[in-house]
Amino acid sequence: MCDKDQFNTEIEHEDHGFEYIVSSCLCGEKCRYDGKVFVLEKVKNLVDSGKAIMICPEVSGGMAVPRLPCEIKDGRVFSITLDDKTDCYFNGAIKALDIAKKYGITKAILKEKSPSCGSSYIYDGTFSRTLISGEGITTKLFRENGIKVISDEEF
Repeated sequence: MCDKDQFNTEIEHEDHGFEYIVSSCLCGEKCRYDGKVFVLEKVKNLVDSGKAIMICPEVSGGMAVPRLPCEIKDGRVFSITLDDKTDCYFNGAIKALDIAKKYGITKAILKEKSPSCGSSYIYDGTFSRTLISGEGITTKLFRENGIKVISDEEF
């Protein structure tokens, strides 16, 4: 079960110049699982200049801030207390894809290692901080729909 029921992800920008959809947590938005704030200036600059739009699939899918750490295991997303959060992650990914499609965005810069946004590496589902090759739920959906995803570490 998700922590929240509804989120408004509607964004009003008729004359947009968005080239990218980016993880909100890279731009100083308080949406990380631990509630901490982080800014990657070169990604935030894209947003500030109108070239990118921010998304947080986890929050859009109903996850709270802060929230328990979650990892992917056998195609499902579980919190550290083993609550199945898969629906939240899939709902958030669908909302993120809807936004990308609405604005014709074909490039994304997402947070590596995240169960939503990881593009090359994710945690292995054991909560031991062990990384494996893999991709998050949103990254997978984006790629299946022709959106090129790179990580914050690659950018």
